[in-house]
Amino acid sequence: MYIKRNISWGIILRYAWKNLIFFTLYAGIIFFLYHSLDWKHIDIPFQPLSVIGIAVAFYIGFKNSQSYDRFWEGRKIWGGIVNYSRTWANNVLSFVEDDRNAQITLIYRHIAWINALRIQLRQPTSFSIKENRAVERLFDRHGERNPVCSGMDMFLSPEEVDGLENRKNVATHLIKKQGLHLKKLLQERKITEFDKQVFHSNLEEMYNLQGKCERIKNTPFPRQYAHFSTLFTWIFILLLPFGLLNVFETQLLELQVGHNWWYIVLMIFFSVLISWMFITMDKVGSNSEDPFEGRINDVPMTALCRTIEIDLRDMLDEQNLPEKIKPQHNILY
Repeated sequence: MYIKRNISWGIILRYAWKNLIFFTLYAGIIFFLYHSLDWKHIDIPFQPLSVIGIAVAFYIGFKNSQSYDRFWEGRKIWGGIVNYSRTWANNVLSFVEDDRNAQITLIYRHIAWINALRIQLRQPTSFSIKENRAVERLFDRHGERNPVCSGMDMFLSPEEVDGLENRKNVATHLIKKQGLHLKKLLQERKITEFDKQVFHSNLEEMYNLQGKCERIKNTPFPRQYAHFSTLFTWIFILLLPFGLLNVFETQLLELQVGHNWWYIVLMIFFSVLISWMFITMDKVGSNSEDPFEGRINDVPMTALCRTIEIDLRDMLDEQNLPEKIKPQHNILY
């Protein structure tokens, strides 16, 4: 999640530099053919092009609105994980009073669960968005593509970590382990049947929250909206220079100020500017489709996991608490 109020030009250029070069060369070639080689037949009326532009803008607006809904739903789900994590720790400390080891195990296993869920959600899928190399290098440097069990030894026993290696869904298995641990505590009469029901209500909510995350992760944004939005945007961008060819020339004749080439060359500048604006609007929607990829617009799950870890370990009255996650290049992961 980008945390600076204004996006830096460095980040913008990482995304835009290839398109800006293409738009400039494309508009420049069309301008050269029209004005230097006198290909006057290649211009098209601007009026139908403006209708296409309005339609594309509406389509992109719908896509961006729905993409933002996916991001915001993901953020609300992780807000629920934060709240229920604190509830879980409070219940553990309240109900399991006479077994410090059990308290630590149940709370640390929960911290392992949120981190396993985070890493599972960060794994790329067949429909994950691909950016240019400059952007991908940034996220490869900061992102997480490590196996799901990586780092679990900080919160789990070696035997429990070994048991996770071949699990298809580590986060699901960890919640199951929590339930089995509660069953053992009930048999040892360290909690009551009522306590166990309260705990299982918490575990049920954890499964619900995990399932909601997996629903967003495993369900791609409907391709009929995502694909055609990009397709229509590129059709408009490729037609745009042809519609702008004689606009500035006609305006110059109406002003009767002579044949000023600098005024006509503005066609290239405005063609590049409008093309960049439309392609950027489309990319904003595309980059918000999956809020769990660990990219610039995504839910900062690493920072949220660290916040939960600090809170829960503080509830255990531990002293050496970890530091909060710091943003990198103004991006909070």
